[in-house]
Amino acid sequence: MIISLLSTSHVLARATPGNFDLLVSHHSLPPPFLPVLLLEEIEGLIVVSLLSSCEMSTLSPSSPTIITLKPIEATPESFAPFGQVIPASSDRDRFGPQDAQLELHRGVPRLYIMKLEDRHLKFASITHHASVTQCLGSIGGDEWYLGIAKPSILKESEIGNEDGRKPIKALCGHYYIPPNPNEVCVFRFSGPKFVKLNVGTWHAGPLFKKRTMDFYNLELSDTNILDHTTHNFRKNDNVVFEIED
Repeated sequence: MIISLLSTSHVLARATPGNFDLLVSHHSLPPPFLPVLLLEEIEGLIVVSLLSSCEMSTLSPSSPTIITLKPIEATPESFAPFGQVIPASSDRDRFGPQDAQLELHRGVPRLYIMKLEDRHLKFASITHHASVTQCLGSIGGDEWYLGIAKPSILKESEIGNEDGRKPIKALCGHYYIPPNPNEVCVFRFSGPKFVKLNVGTWHAGPLFKKRTMDFYNLELSDTNILDHTTHNFRKNDNVVFEIED
């Protein structure tokens, strides 16, 4: 388990069980920051957000609005705006556009198995990766879910020309538009298939009904440390999502 201490999405500290490495001292934090933490688990990381007094004033005291979403069955066609769904195929098939079109050239690829527990069908935050096409799949083909929103990373030429929400600069350097709660959807994955998320696709999960599930995950070796931009719907929009299935 990796524990990341974040200021907004900035990595301040990292820890593993029995070991905690502080990357910045308390005295180097900006004066407005208070010892107030938001704690949540995102993709196997415990994410601790350090809130400033300004951010604290924006937290709504009212209960968040619950948005109930019905899942869409994930198929190559239904998931096309966000990435690819790759079903099982013959080992005689040649490589083609139906195969995962990967972007792994910005770092060292990492393929590993995640053991996840108690990932109930609800979420209040969503994450994207700006440097890699992440692939996820359940071992055994059991049913699971992902909250999804379209990529919103801005090119340099697009900064200042956006409509609606104000762009934010991520700590890894890129700019993005925060996801709109009204544009979030949920996909259900069933059977022997995996998903490839396009660069920048917002995702929450994997989520599932069982108590524990194992997933294989293909990303980069530093994705969870340096390329992990998260939007907190509860804090920023006062909404949370529940999956009805």
